[in-house]
Amino acid sequence: MNDSLKTLLVIAFLIVIVWNLGAGLYYLLVDRGQTKRTVNALTRRIAVSVALILLVVIGIWGGWIQPHGIAR
Repeated sequence: MNDSLKTLLVIAFLIVIVWNLGAGLYYLLVDRGQTKRTVNALTRRIAVSVALILLVVIGIWGGWIQPHGIAR
């Protein structure tokens, strides 16, 4: 897997996370607590965030991602 594909995958995950966060805010304002759509959107956001973290950890463990320090 080349570096640009890895970067694209992480960016796609981040876009989905932000999308679900926005959906949660929208449902919070529109539904005013009448439905569970806010809870479902925020639950999906947490699940996608955990999946992204696990993919990064597995990628580092498997040697597909090379971690590096912060440049000074």
